[in-house]
Amino acid sequence: MKLTHLAGSVLLLAAMTSGAAAQEDPIKIGIPVGLSGANSVVAPSVVQSSELAAEEINANGGILGRKVKLVVADDGSGAQGAQSAFNSLVFQDDVDVLISMETSAARNAGLPIVNRAGKPYIYTSFYEGHSCSPWMYVDAWVPEQQVTPIVDHFMKEEGAKSFYLIGSDYAFGRGMLEFTRQYIEKSGGKVLGEEYLPMDGSDWTAIISDLKSKNPDALITSTAGGAPNVTLTKQLRNAGVTIPYGNLAVDEGTAKSMGSDASGIFISQSYLTGISSKENKKFLAAMEKKFGSGLKTPNDLSVPQYEAIYLYKAAVEKAGSTDPQAVVDALPEVSFKGPRGVIKMDKQHHTPLTMYLGQVKDDGSVKVINTFKDVDPGDQCPNL
Repeated sequence: MKLTHLAGSVLLLAAMTSGAAAQEDPIKIGIPVGLSGANSVVAPSVVQSSELAAEEINANGGILGRKVKLVVADDGSGAQGAQSAFNSLVFQDDVDVLISMETSAARNAGLPIVNRAGKPYIYTSFYEGHSCSPWMYVDAWVPEQQVTPIVDHFMKEEGAKSFYLIGSDYAFGRGMLEFTRQYIEKSGGKVLGEEYLPMDGSDWTAIISDLKSKNPDALITSTAGGAPNVTLTKQLRNAGVTIPYGNLAVDEGTAKSMGSDASGIFISQSYLTGISSKENKKFLAAMEKKFGSGLKTPNDLSVPQYEAIYLYKAAVEKAGSTDPQAVVDALPEVSFKGPRGVIKMDKQHHTPLTMYLGQVKDDGSVKVINTFKDVDPGDQCPNL
């Protein structure tokens, strides 16, 4: 009898110790991101915003009393690197969730791994739309929210009737420009040319020559975020191209890094550093305090990353656990008021967003021309 009681006590103690250890284990957030390749220009800002979110959450007791731990993996900005990064994060590190800003090529390569593993995945990059999975939510813009302000401005305010389109040859570049072409033609305009380079391409000479020969009223580009924006814009300026220029892929941070070459570019974004809300001012002050002179300009790729970590926190707290299915079920029911305003991913796993049409000034800052409140993402994933 005594041995039985002793054995039972040992088992109870073991169970209690195991439960306490589980409570003390950190919640691991996997961040596959392009530290190398095309996205290497913008990835550092994404990592910084992730670090701030984790620091703030941990300073306030964590999530369900557990600390947050970031696990960052380089996806190389492409499909092959993403497969390696996702496999490592999911099956070796056993992260609780994936939250990432990535190229569409990387996302498309990683998503089957997410689906197979059954892990919550919040995609934080603007993209071409219509990527759907029961496990994936998106807190960034799609073409239905971003393209129309630029095209409408060029046609109504700049008098543009003919357009030339340039993109990177992958899902984002082609998807964005397909929507843009259709919208231009639907609005009564004409597309005189549509040309692409591979994601890692850097010599735009032949395309720029064709652009100049066709003499359009306006130019719209959709390249892989980061390096291709820099090379294309520099070559456009060197070639003397001065027509109205809308860039569907440049973020505020990259624009600042481009110096005078970026001056005059029209952009349509869901986040700009000039947003005057108290939430944005608090965020910017916290970023400045944490990173000082090493701060990378917060932008429309890094801010959705920051907000997504808080959205995950809210979902876990609503679910009462990190159970993947419970968290996925909770994600469309929670919201977070951050630098961009209230974000809620309840529209077919996407979110309505306030969009800002702006133009880059000589110092790299952005002048806001127009604001569009709560723009609907449209039908993205009607079957979910």
